[in-house]
Amino acid sequence: MALLNFPEVPDPTYVMSQEGYKIATYCWGDDDAPAVFAVHGFASSCKDTWVDTGWIGSLLDAGFRVLGVDQRGHGKSEKPTQPRDYTMPLLVDDIETVLDTYMVDEAVYLGYSLGARVGWQVCCDLADRIDRAVLGGIPDGRPLGRLDLTQARAYIEHGTPVTDQATQNYVKLAERVPENSLEALVALAGGMRFGDEEINLEHIPSQPILVATGSLDAVLGDSRALAAELPHGTFLEIEKRHHFNTPGARQFREAGIEFLLAGSE
Repeated sequence: MALLNFPEVPDPTYVMSQEGYKIATYCWGDDDAPAVFAVHGFASSCKDTWVDTGWIGSLLDAGFRVLGVDQRGHGKSEKPTQPRDYTMPLLVDDIETVLDTYMVDEAVYLGYSLGARVGWQVCCDLADRIDRAVLGGIPDGRPLGRLDLTQARAYIEHGTPVTDQATQNYVKLAERVPENSLEALVALAGGMRFGDEEINLEHIPSQPILVATGSLDAVLGDSRALAAELPHGTFLEIEKRHHFNTPGARQFREAGIEFLLAGSE
């Protein structure tokens, strides 16, 4: 088994969103190589989801250029605290702005969880720029819809204990990374409820897409159903993995890179 390559994480290059928020971006590989745009999940970062799991090194070994991003509210990006700053159109606009800034006309997309949900919309709205995509752990409905915003805000403002189990899980997930802002991440969850964040099956991606989800993930059935709706969709069940450890699965990484490589042949 080949040893994994773990490249250093460069200092971020900041790109300004349309509203003036700083979005942290990272680039690895040769400028003339096929580009992969890698987008992480909720309460994570480019480093956490893609570098530390071996994905970036493996993509480089496969001959790709990798463009990574910390989504707004995450990592080293700016962290606004109003729900209106986290609607799906704004998250998609950030991806388009980064592509424009780096002058990347065409890329393949790699997203996990929230990054996969954003990727679904990116594939729809920027169809002429995304050739194919790997979407891991994608929910079919409103992202973060199970989080009890009232309890989460009471915890932030007054330290009131959280009793809802799903909300407890989200809070623990957010607090595990020291640089996370729980206030910003709860605002993100609120922004996902403005009405245009649920998947509209009347507007679906036409590109080849690999949907991959862990066998122990609560969204497994939803993900499988979404893959079946795609005209060029493939579904992969990652054995013995749940939502939070699937990104590190060798099965996911190898199948995902093989799928992305098929578009560059």
